Amino acid sequence: MRINAKDLASGILLVALAVIGLWLNTEHTLGSARRMGPGYMPMLVFWLELGLGAIVLATAFFGGTDPLEKWTKLDFVTLFVGIGVTLVAYPLLAAMPALQANWYALGIAMAIGFAVLAVSPAWRPLAMILLAMCVFGVLLEQGGLMLAITSLVIVSAFADPTHRPLGVAGCVVFLLALCWWVFIYELDIRVNVWPVF
Repeated sequence: MRINAKDLASGILLVALAVIGLWLNTEHTLGSARRMGPGYMPMLVFWLELGLGAIVLATAFFGGTDPLEKWTKLDFVTLFVGIGVTLVAYPLLAAMPALQANWYALGIAMAIGFAVLAVSPAWRPLAMILLAMCVFGVLLEQGGLMLAITSLVIVSAFADPTHRPLGVAGCVVFLLALCWWVFIYELDIRVNVWPVF
């Protein structure tokens, strides 16, 4: 049996994150598909992630050899500096009066850490996707759904160095229309659509 090291590591990571997410989500009410509670959508996502992780893990034993790449000094430095910057920035941001009553301090601190991590070319795709998710979370409440989705797509586009601006603009328009129709019109989720001043 020839084990694919990349698939094995990816599968283990996906399964572990899904199990942790499902465990953390147990405190939220689920509701139903028509009247979703705060834990319904995360529960679906974590179950899908668990299934995907199991598939990737199973294929690792039949996919042939694909060794993990060697880490460079820059990869290690940006990882530890990014973690350090996040750990230093969070208490400083949480001490600010405007950020004490919500999760903005954590989201901003993590965004700064992921931006540092993106300096390394090996970490850049993952760091930019995670940075985009942090930007979405920070902007959603005050910036509204439209600004948050637009920022999410634009920031995540930098994960791929070959992205085309016209393709990114098309993706933004499509996702804005789809998310408005699904979440605002159909499900009547109470979230700001436009920025709140």
